[in-house]
Amino acid sequence: MDASEAEASTQNQGKEEGASSAQGDAGARPKKASLKRAADAKAKKKHKKARVSRPARPGYTVHQGEDMLLVISSSTSQYDGSVWTLKKKKGSKKKKLAKGKGKASQVKKKKPVNAKPKLESKPVIEKEEKVANLFITQEEDDHRWGHSLPEEMLINIFQIVVIQEGAVPFLCRVGRVCRLWNAAASSPILWHRVTVGHCWIAPGRSQLPKTQKKIKDTLDWLAHSRFSQLRDFSLCHWTKNVDYALEVVSQYCPDLCSLKLSYCTGVTAAAFRCLGLHSRSLHSLNLQYSEVRGPTFRMMNVQPLHKGMRFGIDPTSGFPLLEELCIATTSFSYLTDRDLRDILFDSPKLRVLDLRGCSRITASGLADLPCLELECLFWGQYFSSHVGLSSLKKGLHTLTQKWSRTLQQLDIAHQLFTEEDLELAMSYLCQAEADTLRSLNLSGTRITPRALRPVIGQMTALDYLNLSSCRYLPRGVKRIYRGQEDIRQLLDKLE
Repeated sequence: MDASEAEASTQNQGKEEGASSAQGDAGARPKKASLKRAADAKAKKKHKKARVSRPARPGYTVHQGEDMLLVISSSTSQYDGSVWTLKKKKGSKKKKLAKGKGKASQVKKKKPVNAKPKLESKPVIEKEEKVANLFITQEEDDHRWGHSLPEEMLINIFQIVVIQEGAVPFLCRVGRVCRLWNAAASSPILWHRVTVGHCWIAPGRSQLPKTQKKIKDTLDWLAHSRFSQLRDFSLCHWTKNVDYALEVVSQYCPDLCSLKLSYCTGVTAAAFRCLGLHSRSLHSLNLQYSEVRGPTFRMMNVQPLHKGMRFGIDPTSGFPLLEELCIATTSFSYLTDRDLRDILFDSPKLRVLDLRGCSRITASGLADLPCLELECLFWGQYFSSHVGLSSLKKGLHTLTQKWSRTLQQLDIAHQLFTEEDLELAMSYLCQAEADTLRSLNLSGTRITPRALRPVIGQMTALDYLNLSSCRYLPRGVKRIYRGQEDIRQLLDKLE
């Protein structure tokens, strides 16, 4: 029993030792496998981290020129950027899933591992966004440099452009950029000189009622808010609303000194009447190639300046409907025969011509005018400082001969024509009908009783006669006669 028990015990011990050794071997193998997997996972993590930590591609390119560097953003950095990178990662996952079920299971096991690179890829995305923002957000905020400029500097910049390009429409457009630019563009110093051309429609096209209302509203706004110190105003190629523009400008621009109408039509006497009432500082009026409607055109104390004709311009546009022209002056006049001919070269219907004070106009210049039915000629030298210093003149008889049939009023006060010329001129006046001549001013002339008798005797409609300061007449007749009865009594004294 003892031997059998001993053998049994030894066998049991052997089995236990074998079992324990087997258990030890079995326990050692799983530990090694787990360590190996941990090591592989760490290696893969390091590999993944290395891939994520690579620097992002810049969204711009740098080109080196002769004297500067140009940084040009690419379309990828502006629109694709980090989104393109994420899409690439999603595409790689799809490729890995398509390889097989075994690898798909590995991808499933590595889901928690892939979550970390997504979190760690945020700095890369932020870097790419920062790089893109250097070129996207700055383009959106490029206008901020204008906010940091002083208003005086903006005014100086605008003034350079205004000198080269004109105030309109440049200042109207830059005034809509921001409040600072609007304040700078509204500076009165920029609106001293304004030229308005085709701002609404092309030349030759008709204007709809809405367009005309828009033009008038714009002119009103400019006159109220911009033209407070306007000095030089020009209208070019306007066919309508010219009168309205001149009326608005004259009413709201007290400092207006110069006005130019170039190739404008439809100008009437109402516009010039408004200029005469409100524009007291106006000293220059240019009507170059413009059409003025109405029978009357009067300018007092104006000095017309002759301007040469540009090459290629056909000088056919004048004043064909003009009936009255007044260029009288109370000071020295520079108006010459050439200037007068340039104004009246196409005015055959002229009836009234007032040249009082125009000492440089000659009888030959008047005789060359195209008007054949002149009724009133006012040519007295009342305020000229050169009266009495000029030499004797001739040629008055050519004027009375030309207009004897139509001349109703003649004023040649202080014109120093010779006695012979005056006698011949009075004889031509007597050839007209008796009721034609109504007013005759011979004050300060060299008229003689011999030259005066035929006129008084034959012109029965004469009711005004001025003989004051006539040195060649008797002392008792040197005065002004009014009425036909008074003039008939003079005839007895001259005999």
